[in-house]
Amino acid sequence: MFDYQQLYDKYYPAGTRARDILERHSRSVCDLALAIDHTLGLGIDPERIEVAAMLHDIGIFMTDADGIDCHGSEQYIRHGILGADLLRVEDAPEWAALVAERHTGAGISADDIRELNLPLPCDRVLMPESLLERLICYADKFYSKSGDMKIKSLDRVRASMARHSQSTQRRFEQLHDEFGTAVHALGM
Repeated sequence: MFDYQQLYDKYYPAGTRARDILERHSRSVCDLALAIDHTLGLGIDPERIEVAAMLHDIGIFMTDADGIDCHGSEQYIRHGILGADLLRVEDAPEWAALVAERHTGAGISADDIRELNLPLPCDRVLMPESLLERLICYADKFYSKSGDMKIKSLDRVRASMARHSQSTQRRFEQLHDEFGTAVHALGM
């Protein structure tokens, strides 16, 4: 298994608020993704789920997001592609880099990038494609990195997706169609 802890140690000093936020959020996403995989019998390698979930937000330190104690120079919406690029430099598995790259929102289409004038490249696929990518993207929506960091209700997730755009909301509903029976079975 790829040692994601090495990257935490390298880019997030122990004892910092940013490290605590990243670890708590990523562990929550990991636990939910593992529970969904188990409940639905998806058959994804649990080690891949763990590595992908623990690294999906590795790029947040490069962004300017005071609320989560990140003081980089990039816009927060770029954390996924920044993290993917970092993972590639660090020789992480490509599947982990793709999860980081494609988990933001419910995926971001090239049309969204152009229409909303987002500071993202139109020449990269930023929509979750593989089962692992879709699973982590979905599980991620139930946890915020700010506030109490407790699991969000489905209604709160839906409201959050609707605030972004109708296309984001539609994409989330497609993910929910795929994984939602597990969320209901888990009592969420």
